Amino acid sequence: MKICCIATPREAEIAVRAGASALGLVSAMPSGPGVIQDERIAEIAARVPPPVATFLLTSRTSAGRIVEQHERCRTSVLQLVDHVHPEELRALRAALPGVKLVQVIHVLGAESIDEARSVAPLVDALLLDSGNPNLAVKELGGTGRVHDWATSRVIRDAVSIPVFLAGGLTAHNVAAAIERVQPFGLDLCTHVRTDGALDERKLATFMAATFMAATSMATPFMAATDAIAGDGRGERI
Repeated sequence: MKICCIATPREAEIAVRAGASALGLVSAMPSGPGVIQDERIAEIAARVPPPVATFLLTSRTSAGRIVEQHERCRTSVLQLVDHVHPEELRALRAALPGVKLVQVIHVLGAESIDEARSVAPLVDALLLDSGNPNLAVKELGGTGRVHDWATSRVIRDAVSIPVFLAGGLTAHNVAAAIERVQPFGLDLCTHVRTDGALDERKLATFMAATFMAATSMATPFMAATDAIAGDGRGERI
């Protein structure tokens, strides 16, 4: 389970105590919730105990600028929320060989399937979300909207790397999400918050619903419930 939009060390503690195995830290974005300064990201990342993974959500698209940002933030994973050109991905891999790369695919239609297939060989995992990078003001996450899970399932079956599912997940729909998509892991933000702050009660309710759903289904998700930051072979990202 990856809990995103972590804004303070206290929220990080709440998420880890609830069972999160990855935390998302949101840097500058054109829109959406949870943005914090790089200095705060570095502070939180430094306090997170292993083996919990820390994801830097970056909207930068050039390898040089992403590397520059990562040098300040020092997270264990880079979550690329906008399209990054394959040559930039290769350069990023060469510059940061010890840092895992997760590419976000905003599920808009059949074209998203082709995008996922093309980028999968260059990254460690995909994250399927409900943004829209084609808008004048890009939506790159944190929309609270559900996208087409049928398309997500096609992507999940089309690639050989782990697939995380995000976008509008709640305690009420998580069972259906797991059953229909069978993702490697889940990513959530909006619906476990109250007035923008991480809500312990809502998070506990969501975690309980997820565990009940996973244990009632013989799905690949169950094997990943305690290792959401892994790579599908029992190794950690």
